Amino acid sequence: LNEIKQIDEATVEFSSTDNLRGITLVHRLQLDYHSNVLEASTRLTNLNNLPLQVNWCAAPTLQLPHHVNQLTSFEGRWSNEFQRHSLGLFLGSFVRENRKGKTSHDTFPGLLLHTADANEQFGECYGFHLGWSGNHKMQAELLADGRRYLQMGELLLPGELTLNTGQSYQSPSLYASFSAAGFSHLSANFHQFVKGNLLSDAQRQKPRPVHYNTWEGIYFEHDVATLQQLADKVAKLGVERFVLDDGWFKGRRGDHAGLGDWTVDTTVYPDGLAPLIEHVNKLGMEFGIWLEPEMVNPDSDLYRQHPDWVLNSENNEQLRFRNQLVLDLTRIEVTDYLFTAIDDLLRQYPAIAYIKWDMNRDINHAGNFEGKPAIHQQTLAVYRLIDRLKAVHTGLEIESCSSGGARIDYGVLKRTDRVWTSDSNDALDRLNIQRGCSFFFPASVMGAHVGPRNCHITGRRVSIEMRAAVALFGHMGIEMDPRELTDAEFTTLSAAIALHKTHRAFIHSAQLHRLDTDGDSINFGFVDEAKTHGLFAYNSVRETARTVPDRLRFVGLAEDKLYRLKRIWPMTLREYSASVLSVIENQHFTGEALMQFGLQMPITRPQTAIVFELTEQSSGAS
Repeated sequence: LNEIKQIDEATVEFSSTDNLRGITLVHRLQLDYHSNVLEASTRLTNLNNLPLQVNWCAAPTLQLPHHVNQLTSFEGRWSNEFQRHSLGLFLGSFVRENRKGKTSHDTFPGLLLHTADANEQFGECYGFHLGWSGNHKMQAELLADGRRYLQMGELLLPGELTLNTGQSYQSPSLYASFSAAGFSHLSANFHQFVKGNLLSDAQRQKPRPVHYNTWEGIYFEHDVATLQQLADKVAKLGVERFVLDDGWFKGRRGDHAGLGDWTVDTTVYPDGLAPLIEHVNKLGMEFGIWLEPEMVNPDSDLYRQHPDWVLNSENNEQLRFRNQLVLDLTRIEVTDYLFTAIDDLLRQYPAIAYIKWDMNRDINHAGNFEGKPAIHQQTLAVYRLIDRLKAVHTGLEIESCSSGGARIDYGVLKRTDRVWTSDSNDALDRLNIQRGCSFFFPASVMGAHVGPRNCHITGRRVSIEMRAAVALFGHMGIEMDPRELTDAEFTTLSAAIALHKTHRAFIHSAQLHRLDTDGDSINFGFVDEAKTHGLFAYNSVRETARTVPDRLRFVGLAEDKLYRLKRIWPMTLREYSASVLSVIENQHFTGEALMQFGLQMPITRPQTAIVFELTEQSSGAS
């Protein structure tokens, strides 16, 4: 260690030089005092006269206390992201590596290290997240002498990174926080950091508009009259942003052609997008559009003109997953082409205020035009392209989507405004997916849509009341053909959207409290900082194994405050028999009673969601 440099009251740098090998390491640590989140990174510089091949350079290695002996990781697959897996630390290393070329569905770059007794409201826990949208590696090791440590960093492929004399490598940032009061408090730290440091001022100041996304409504069956009819329907529901998904551009009648040719298909839109956009805007809705800039179909004008513009590995046959290949963004001419194509679209239609930016395949052949592995440079090129577009188009919002939740991390969130949490709109699956995502991401950035009556992925039929209740507690939207709605469902969904609008500022700013679950229900609540207002959701997902369900024990309230309890969802509650809910509506209870004794839940069918509102009352209130 050569030097410790205090940059400011929250930032310090530790510089170390190895004169024998000719390298310098600078570890930068920056603590956000408001959220208690530490951001740490490493810069490696080659001082030698010879090139330096870099195989691994972690963000700073962090040692853990001896009593932290449990690990929880986040795993999954397409349409089932953010599943948790816990195990005890063992002698040796827990290692997880991601080589998908993006953050991935299956290996989210986040870990929890905690004591064995830690739960949502109790116990010591540490959270770690690597803010990087490419390959990564995570390692937690218990040494034979009892020491334990954690490392996270970018996974570099063989030969991917060579530093010439004087050149440096900057690692992605590792974000870390600690709580002595359980996982929900730990998540509150990360949420505060995201809202205070990663989101733009414009996003913080603007209510998150309710979306309508066309994908599961019409897929590739685009027709201007039909789309205008859908817009009429969803505007009456209270939708505020209409997002035209895949299928609008040249030759795009299915997933086999068109990617790369980012011009409007005049066979479907003979007058361009203007008539649809004008119709949507006249209904009081913003207009958004779907793009997948990093991809190309072999059946496209772009590929026919530039077949060499794709990532590939010599002597390895291309894998055309979803009939598409990955463009080589390490070529300047490729990113210039993409910028120009998107810029032209946004200039032609300045009313486009939103881009759903998708990436629907892994990068299986990572070789670029120089014949070198390119994930590191590819990821940085995506960042630069997004930054460049946002710099030119002030106010443009971008959603990070990658077949759902395969590119959700703080690296991409620095540049975007919303993440698509999962391609599964099954409300029961979404409860668990959104619960896992909430360990690091606040509700305001998690896209949560009311899907079709019969889920297109699982085939499960879920009531409109349940679907709406789950979507209430995110960045709410709809993704279905609204013409399928019965009059009763239309009324219910309209009421749900109105309810979300009434409470969204609160939901997107209050502290989330996940409740520990017995598996019969998935429950959580939001409470404001002053502990004067709360919303709590009870979500029954399977039939209880006991005579009656467990009690809902509220958390995060002030023991000495008096709260009015009110059920605000569903509009009509279906119970097997009258319950305590019929006599406690608008009654007053102390925070102590609500937290210690809780509220007996009624006997209902599975797939029942009940939302309660708590409002502080003065001691003399009636």
